Amino acid sequence: MLLRLPTSVSEAQECMAEGAVPIGGATLIWATWQRDGFPEHAMSLRDLPEANAVEREALGSAVVLHRIDDRVPEVLRRAAATVGTGAVRRTATVGGNIVGSTLRCLLPAALVLGARAVVLEPDSVYETDLAEVLAKGHLLLSLRWRDPIASGYRKLPGDAGGPPPLVVAAAVHAADDGGTLLRVAVRDGYEVLTESAGCDAGSEQVLEDLRRTAIGALHPTAWGVVRQQVTEVVPAAGFDT
Repeated sequence: MLLRLPTSVSEAQECMAEGAVPIGGATLIWATWQRDGFPEHAMSLRDLPEANAVEREALGSAVVLHRIDDRVPEVLRRAAATVGTGAVRRTATVGGNIVGSTLRCLLPAALVLGARAVVLEPDSVYETDLAEVLAKGHLLLSLRWRDPIASGYRKLPGDAGGPPPLVVAAAVHAADDGGTLLRVAVRDGYEVLTESAGCDAGSEQVLEDLRRTAIGALHPTAWGVVRQQVTEVVPAAGFDT
């Protein structure tokens, strides 16, 4: 297998046009390749500057999870810190976790940030929503979002070999109309639900509004974690009951 390490977007596009397979951190596909055979050409974005950003409002797809620190919002930092073991976090990448994994531990955090995806194609670079990236398996170049006022993340313990553990992410944003908006995302099993509610009136009103959504219909354990996140994040943004 020939591994290509492009250092520019145009070089990465040339690799794609020539059929190079993106590998990310290879934590998810290595065993498959050992069983089924390695591709002739592979490509890693680890030397591409655009894929290595760690900023308050941007995160590159080639960033390994243990590099995600307080330069990014709390919700994303805490999500990365809960993925696998330390050894996994030193090799697994943002792009691999969101696009290549069925668990997608970073996805709820990205959704509550309202993140947009910058996608790399052989003949273009463009921005789109995460739903399109997941549906079509695009090559993710980076994530971009607006810095939230406050955010939080909770992941319950899981059983080895069992279903993915429950995850609840939340973030408060300044809304375009001058108010504030709370986004909540819940990963329950392999399904991720997202809802939002205005939070100027405080935590209890947010919870009442969320009760009328699909998140409000979740089982008691999930709702209990949602309540905890709302009552922590909304006051942290300066709004209280």
